[in-house]
Amino acid sequence: RAERTEVLSEDLLQIERRLDAVRSVCHLAQKRLIACLQGQHGTDPDKRHKKLPLTALAQNMQEGSIQLSDETLLGKMLDTCGDAENKLAMELSQHEVQIEREVIDPLCLLTETEIPNIQKQRKQLAKLVLDWDSARGRYNQAHKTSGTNFQVHPSKIESLKEEMDEAGNKVEQCKDQLAADMYSFVSKEGEYARCFVTLLEAQADYHRKALAVIEKVLPEIQAHQDKWTEKPAFGTPLEEHLKRSGREIAVPIEACVMMLLETGMREEGLFRIAAGASKLKKLKAALDCSTSQLDEFYSDPHAVAGALKSYLRELPEPLMTYSLYEEWTQAANIQDQDKKLQELWRICNRLPEHYRVNFRYLIKFLAKLAQNSDVNKMTPSNIAIVLGPNLLWAKNEGSLAEMAAATSVHVVAVIEPIIQHADWFFPGDEDFNVSGVFVAVPAVNSNHLSHTGNDYECGTLERKRPLSMTVMEGDLLKKE
Repeated sequence: RAERTEVLSEDLLQIERRLDAVRSVCHLAQKRLIACLQGQHGTDPDKRHKKLPLTALAQNMQEGSIQLSDETLLGKMLDTCGDAENKLAMELSQHEVQIEREVIDPLCLLTETEIPNIQKQRKQLAKLVLDWDSARGRYNQAHKTSGTNFQVHPSKIESLKEEMDEAGNKVEQCKDQLAADMYSFVSKEGEYARCFVTLLEAQADYHRKALAVIEKVLPEIQAHQDKWTEKPAFGTPLEEHLKRSGREIAVPIEACVMMLLETGMREEGLFRIAAGASKLKKLKAALDCSTSQLDEFYSDPHAVAGALKSYLRELPEPLMTYSLYEEWTQAANIQDQDKKLQELWRICNRLPEHYRVNFRYLIKFLAKLAQNSDVNKMTPSNIAIVLGPNLLWAKNEGSLAEMAAATSVHVVAVIEPIIQHADWFFPGDEDFNVSGVFVAVPAVNSNHLSHTGNDYECGTLERKRPLSMTVMEGDLLKKE
């Protein structure tokens, strides 16, 4: 056979050289894209959705919600999040089906069918060109020898010519078809490139829909979180805690005061003697997690007093507020007692409502505690010294020495007269059981308590679970 004749033009040869590169690049992109899919490739949306990891997560969350009950915060969160994750899984399965249909399948058609068909035609053309070259060689050889060799019959030469012409026609037909397919491939390159635009558009659409699912559920989750009353009280801003619990008096303040009214009013050195660290930590944790099991702490008034001091100290803003700090300190320096009391009274009435109500409650209790100072040794002055730093401090605190100096000069001079004249600053009796969750019952055996004129010490208290520590309904929120 003669050497093969090249029948393709230069532009077609250039297209031929690109075919392998295009097929390789698109095949690799298709393969990597399939690897990104979380669902099983080629399955219908429902089956794909069931097999997604997100769906398994959603099912696990919802099963956990049933196990924990949606009466708990965690149960509600699991149920709501599980539903959201299931919707996200549905969006993902639909997205992946779309990617397969509009991106992966066209790339697969290009790399597995269209380009291989063109390459197959190219091989066929090469074979036909070889056949044509061979037929032409035989014809030329016969025609060349016919002049010297009279044995070559003219009919044989004619037959070889027909064979050559037929082979040439086949080459032309195949070449025309191949050229048409190659030019078609080039003209459709924009369609192939469009697949990658479609990929990004589909991803953008999926992320928008997924974001919409999340943004819709986030307020619902936040609402569950905000409505849930059993949140830590220690370290939480006073307004936030009162709003969340639907109370007038903060849980740790009322709970500690009610326990101290029963067992701590005659305890020597209350608020001054430190409690055991482990006992104090346990009580704070019990108040934070809203447990009703506080009975064991009634026998340790120093731990209760320590918990009350800790709550006041851990408030993000002191009970007597940062905004009035300068006014309090200036009032402390007034020498005339009457003018000083008048100024302190004016500042008390400038406290924000929530702070004023809780400050009044606490001062009325401290005044009652000071009435037993002959037994408990806690005079208004002593109370002011040990408790004052937990009620008022500067926003930008200095060194410990500076804080101590400020305490001795200002805070004691403010707190002591307010405790001494509690009924003048805050007229009227104080119902310490303001939430109504502590109910006085006749004492069964209370020989360890002495009668001091305090109604709460005439017997024991039936200790119910504080109202803010349960799910509160209807009129239970209202003060008796």
